[in-house]
Amino acid sequence: MSRFKHCVIKSFKHDGHVHRVWQQNWLVPHAELLEPHQQEEMIVIVNQQTPIVEANGKQWVSRVPAVSFFIPGCWYNVVALLEDSGIRYYCNIASPPYYAQGTITYIDYDLDVLLTLDGRCVVVDEDEYEQHKQLYHYSHVVEEKVRAGLHELLKRIEEGEAPFHEQTVKYYYNKWMELNGEG
Repeated sequence: MSRFKHCVIKSFKHDGHVHRVWQQNWLVPHAELLEPHQQEEMIVIVNQQTPIVEANGKQWVSRVPAVSFFIPGCWYNVVALLEDSGIRYYCNIASPPYYAQGTITYIDYDLDVLLTLDGRCVVVDEDEYEQHKQLYHYSHVVEEKVRAGLHELLKRIEEGEAPFHEQTVKYYYNKWMELNGEG
């Protein structure tokens, strides 16, 4: 099996300040990606109890394991949270990811989509988006990209496209656990 490599995830706000940093994550090797994910050149990350640092310096540790999916060119990313009762998805509307030297970066545009355990899909933080749109003076182009990203994400969820498959999430998490001698 190919080695999973350590990486850091950094989200920023539109003005360039750091929003949040996930410090301990593991990049799934390209050779271990499933075919649909290889075709889209997804960046897949696994973490468990990762230290997280907020913009204000507050630090905390994630409670549940997660598998994150970053798709080049897409204005969103998907975090699958492996909870005891099932997999819940937390999706960020964000700029396309940039990966270099062990770090993934993106700009968080506040809008989030939650896919609950019972299959409900909910768009949240629209008020925060509207506030930051004014504060950071989002251009018309950014606003269009954000809305298009939200539309594309909702369509992907509705059509059950990758990465919204429970068995896929478990596959990546279990591969990572095998590497750690826990599988």
